[in-house]
Amino acid sequence: MDAQRTAIAETCLAGAYDGSLAFPDIIGMLIAAGFDGYAVDYRRNVTTYYLAEGGCVVLDNRPSDQPVAAAFDAAGVAAQIKWAQANPPDYSYSAFCRNVRALGCAGYLVSFPGRRVLYFGRTAETHVEHFPR
Repeated sequence: MDAQRTAIAETCLAGAYDGSLAFPDIIGMLIAAGFDGYAVDYRRNVTTYYLAEGGCVVLDNRPSDQPVAAAFDAAGVAAQIKWAQANPPDYSYSAFCRNVRALGCAGYLVSFPGRRVLYFGRTAETHVEHFPR
């Protein structure tokens, strides 16, 4: 993995947490750098950025001792996604992460070619969210 791609992934993760980059901006930066998706794992507390030609960058998420709830609440996760998409003044990625963990979301997989995000629970229940047009 080259240092430039690693730096781009680090910038995107930091920008999500500090609010300086919105989801569409992050996607654009990652696609331009040759990534074709990423996965957030709340149980391991890492985000893995996948390159189209193979290889990946694994970064630690901000520390959290909050466990993932046992039951997956797909409607609750969908409501959190709508909150994030609206990007109101009270939105933060840290709060989103905390909230979806409490709703049983163990992680999510973002596919740029598929233009969707697959959110999943500990029992492999899922919610699919297509990218807004």
